[in-house]
Amino acid sequence: MKNYLKYSLGLTLFILVALIGMHWLPVITIDGHTMRRVDLLSDIRTSEPEEEKMEADSLPPVPEVKPAFIDTCRTGMTCIEDYSDSTLRGMTPFYRALDEIPMKKRLVRIAVFGDSFIEADIFTADLREMLQKRFGGCGVGFVTITSMTSGYRPTVRHSFGGWSSHAVTDSVYFDRKKQGLSGHYFVPNNNAYVELRGQNKYASLLDTCQQASIFFYNKGAVDLSVRINRGETENRQFEPDGHLQAMQVEGRIGSVRWTVNQADSTLFYGMAMDGTQGIIVDNFSLRGSSGLSLRTIPASIIKEFNDQRPYDLVILQYGLNVATQRGYNYDNYQKGLLTAIEHLKECFPQAGFLLLSVGDRDYKTDTGELRTMPGVKNLIRYQQNIAAESGIAFWNMFEAMGGEGSMAKLVHAKPSMANYDYTHINFRGGKHLAGLFYETLLYGKEQYDRRRAYENK
Repeated sequence: MKNYLKYSLGLTLFILVALIGMHWLPVITIDGHTMRRVDLLSDIRTSEPEEEKMEADSLPPVPEVKPAFIDTCRTGMTCIEDYSDSTLRGMTPFYRALDEIPMKKRLVRIAVFGDSFIEADIFTADLREMLQKRFGGCGVGFVTITSMTSGYRPTVRHSFGGWSSHAVTDSVYFDRKKQGLSGHYFVPNNNAYVELRGQNKYASLLDTCQQASIFFYNKGAVDLSVRINRGETENRQFEPDGHLQAMQVEGRIGSVRWTVNQADSTLFYGMAMDGTQGIIVDNFSLRGSSGLSLRTIPASIIKEFNDQRPYDLVILQYGLNVATQRGYNYDNYQKGLLTAIEHLKECFPQAGFLLLSVGDRDYKTDTGELRTMPGVKNLIRYQQNIAAESGIAFWNMFEAMGGEGSMAKLVHAKPSMANYDYTHINFRGGKHLAGLFYETLLYGKEQYDRRRAYENK
């Protein structure tokens, strides 16, 4: 009878060597899920606190927060830290604009640039509704021509066809010189169309708007048609211009459909459904973005967008695609984002700027414990310094969420407010954070009013 003992022993040794080898592999993350490291001795090893691999001297110092009119923040609130100097590029332009709504019957525009954390209008949908209920306004704001999230964005019904889409995140065939504010541009094919229909199932004040627009850049002749509320079709022709143009219609608009009948050498960027007074919140989310690509948007294009849609407040929300589990040195990122902010400040000279920190992001340790990634807290230090160095405002969203381990609490809440990747919030979580941020904005406005009244005595 053949002896198989040596084969069994060989197989056992092979598996043992393989497991030992896997133990030394680095931690692997797949689609936001961190895989647990193989540990043959996990059952007998005494758990020890995980050391954060950082050098204290390598981190930038915490910036000195400028004294405010009142040196305390409301209990339980994470207040905005405004590092603006005499240039007033923090919250002041926004607060001033709010005061002008009833006096000048004007629009106050907010642009939110971010990553997948706010994709599909998460967070911004509820912030928009809260601000519009308080200060007036209607409509969903800016929407790109096509979108991979159109199927699950609840704030607008979005349909389209006949377009070639190009994004800054594309690996090939993207011309950075052509991109608009969203990091996209769109080329129409024959009879390309795009339609927006207002919705009120998730947020109010979005089922109808007062004006609708489509934005394009044409070196050749353009023939467009528009159909409002599925009524009569209106045609307009545009001669070659070489600058950003907009076709705009007004009325009580519940749906609007744009059709490109003819377009030579024309790039399209997006549409908008707006009010004529009150608040507009534009969501410029870009999946996978770190915010550094903002540097590559041509200044000429941004300035022309600013002529069409001058923003009073620009909010920057980034960090999910920057923070790493063990990261502690983000010097290069700091330099890059400072450049991006200065680029935007130059192109939006009237706007205030607010940088939001990255939110909490949790991972499973070797022992299976859910903890905040050390790299997240380190990145927040850098983001705070970026705001201070650029002279803009800063809001610590990580702290507002609840700090250490808060993402896990949102995930396991009943009902859940975040996804099981322990990275992204859902719409319930977005509403929760938007509420915290909204109260912070109102509190900041109250302090601004009190400080101004004191100075004018």
